Amino acid sequence: MSPVNQNKFVIYQIFTRLFGNQNTTNKCYGTIEENGSGKFNDITDTALKALTDFGITHVWYTGVLEHATLTDYSQFGIRNDHPLIVKGIAGSPYAVKDYYDVDPDLAVDVTKRMQEFESLIARTHSHQLKAIIDFIPNHVARQYHSDARAAGVKDFGEEDDNTVSFSPSNNFYYIPNHDFIVPEGHTPPVPLATPYHERPAKATGNDVFAAQPSQYDWYETIKLNYGVDYQNGGATHFSPIPSTWLKMYDILKYWTEKGVDGFRCDMAEMVPVEFWAWVIPEIKKLKPEIIFIAEIYNPEQYHNYIHVGKFDYLYDKVGLYNSLRRLIEGHGTAEDITRLWQQESGDISENMLRFLENHDEQRIASRYFAGNPWLAIPAMTLSATLHTGPMMVYFGQELGVNPLVAEGFQGEDGRTTIFDYWGVTEFQQWVNGGQFNTDLLTSEQRKLREFYESLNHFVLTNEAVFAGEFYDLQYVNVDGQSYNYDKKIIYSYLRHTPDQKLLFICNFNRERAVETNVRIPEDAWSNVLQLDSTIQYKLTPIFPAFAAKLHQQAANITSSGIHVELPPASVIVYEIVKK
Repeated sequence: MSPVNQNKFVIYQIFTRLFGNQNTTNKCYGTIEENGSGKFNDITDTALKALTDFGITHVWYTGVLEHATLTDYSQFGIRNDHPLIVKGIAGSPYAVKDYYDVDPDLAVDVTKRMQEFESLIARTHSHQLKAIIDFIPNHVARQYHSDARAAGVKDFGEEDDNTVSFSPSNNFYYIPNHDFIVPEGHTPPVPLATPYHERPAKATGNDVFAAQPSQYDWYETIKLNYGVDYQNGGATHFSPIPSTWLKMYDILKYWTEKGVDGFRCDMAEMVPVEFWAWVIPEIKKLKPEIIFIAEIYNPEQYHNYIHVGKFDYLYDKVGLYNSLRRLIEGHGTAEDITRLWQQESGDISENMLRFLENHDEQRIASRYFAGNPWLAIPAMTLSATLHTGPMMVYFGQELGVNPLVAEGFQGEDGRTTIFDYWGVTEFQQWVNGGQFNTDLLTSEQRKLREFYESLNHFVLTNEAVFAGEFYDLQYVNVDGQSYNYDKKIIYSYLRHTPDQKLLFICNFNRERAVETNVRIPEDAWSNVLQLDSTIQYKLTPIFPAFAAKLHQQAANITSSGIHVELPPASVIVYEIVKK
């Protein structure tokens, strides 16, 4: 067998504030005292062993950095944030208040919060897991102030000239002679003691260069200046190296030296690619194996941020996620998948991080998405096996988490809150008082979790998936040539190495079983798979377990193709072996 492809790993995204919280109060806009909060210490050896057994290789600890909040930590020397510029009670983890500190919500002993984080990293590594945290480079909280930075480290904005809208040496963009005006329509969930004052106003995080953003903007954040003069045609000033670049290098160095194994870089495309091209190689001089994952939503920039920006992986949201979501919801076409692999094939396919859930997206089980977690089985399998790049599971996805009520600032929108304190009911059943087992799960939850566990292990142990080539079978299985093959709802492909050949067949129809023939062309048989036409072969079902049971007999290979019957929203994987 070939050596494991190190690009094929499985990330488990933990929203740290929610992961270990066993409080069941769940009051909308509840305080930390009312609703509780998960802690670093909740992610115990027992929890980490359970994740390892589940087939996880990397854990993304989301929301680690100290961020703006309405919880009062002033007794610990942490400044309070004004309610008019905080979203929710707990606050957005993407409105960072101190790049050099961790969120006090996550500590049992706030005075020892960094030690508790460092212990979590050590604990993670002791289970042969890699630890990823967020790096939020584009924007900071409106009242950013670092208390934890080392002596001699200048704070963001400390040396800015705020009388000008732009200067290459400034860290922020300004609207001179104007006060910041809080967006209309934003009413904080707590009483106001004083108005919020910011003069001159700073540009808002999502490139709003005006004194008053809207309530739909990232008004709780301010945009960082990397030397791009957006208001004057986007002119760039990268020499000498801008102050913001140097400060960000120091922050990345700080966390790298604490043992972090990777950074998921928030809204990386809003930061110039030239910065990444400089900083990533510099950080890799400190730790060559560290990984950088870019959140990026512009496919036209995918190649640029990989080849020029030096990112290891990109979020595949606009590409595969969007196409699969349409299929899961019943109004897409599998033809989109062929188009996507053609765009990526042989170039950046192994750099794409595949997923169907994360903290920004609606839960599969919610009424806003599939309404049933089982409808995502073929899509999740395809996400995990289409190429050799990594895959990701969001905590609770494997249990069918389904948010049903407003949890705070986000309202009731099919997402698990990132702005407020909450207990995720389905996940608490698995936490089970710190036992992290399936004793309290329903039979359906157990079966769903078993599917995800088997998928995780499947992609890590089958070399055709983790190191093999890809071959699309759609072009030969067209209407009229293959019996009952509907290329809009059926998708088939091969993954192969010299030692293993796999055939994948997906039925994306939500409601209807399909009976069809799937052809493997002679060219693929002899030249791609390099199988001997004088030898007889059979197809043995190997995944998933419940689908394999429907195909106990090895499938026959005939001139008209492989005959299969697939239930609604299902997948079958066959291994091609000698008879």
